[in-house]
Amino acid sequence: MRKKLLGKSFGYVLIGISSLIMIVPFLSALMNSLKTYKEYTTVPPRWIPEVFQWSNYADVFKLGNIGGYTLNSIFVALLSVIGALISCSMVGFAFARLRFPLKSALFVLVLGTMMIPAVVIIIPHFIIFNKLNMLDTLTPLWIIEWLAQPFGIFLMRQAFMNIPKEYEEAAKMEGCNPFQIYMRIFIPMARPTLATLAIFTFMGKWNEILTPVIYLTSNEKYTLPIGILSLSGQWTGNEQLMIAAALVSLVPILLVFLFAEKYFVQNHNMAGIK
Repeated sequence: MRKKLLGKSFGYVLIGISSLIMIVPFLSALMNSLKTYKEYTTVPPRWIPEVFQWSNYADVFKLGNIGGYTLNSIFVALLSVIGALISCSMVGFAFARLRFPLKSALFVLVLGTMMIPAVVIIIPHFIIFNKLNMLDTLTPLWIIEWLAQPFGIFLMRQAFMNIPKEYEEAAKMEGCNPFQIYMRIFIPMARPTLATLAIFTFMGKWNEILTPVIYLTSNEKYTLPIGILSLSGQWTGNEQLMIAAALVSLVPILLVFLFAEKYFVQNHNMAGIK
């Protein structure tokens, strides 16, 4: 009994320390975003400002095109999520349930592409989009997700393989074709996995920096992360606004996660049980 109590106590302490490690930097950033520049540069640092400068968040939108950058990021992230859900679920369904020549070999080939470093394909992608006259547009940032990425294919294939065959056989007896089985049976039953894929895709695209830097040159087309970086020179002497802008960029990610949290947790529980 005593060993069990000590084990639980150690676990709670470990969780508490881990939580502090993650929460303290966020709270520090939040406090810095609410300071004046003088308080922000005070040495030794003052953790809590004398007066909370909530106007810093309004100044972020007044002094920079944060609204435009945010709309660009939302546009890219939403199209990427839609493309990933459609393409990865279709390809994953094909690998999980359909029969066609060289299926196993093709799936191994798809997984093998996950081992290719992203920097290796930057130049080929740039040449392709240059030939298609897509440079300095938002298209290269989202269209890749419509071509079914390997991680999403693997995730959806595993989810579809875990669905009992009896559902598929019953649908076939009712006269459903493969597409109807995919839409009416497999997609509703794979909602937790779809939510997980949507969260990962949204977060990846929302925080992406390298790809927008490569393809975008016009300031008005910047996404939020590089838009904030581009304002660093403009906000010299007001660095606390940079922190406020960075915290503003976290809001959509938190909203997406809270909206899909139920399915995200359900997907992990299902994976653990099976």
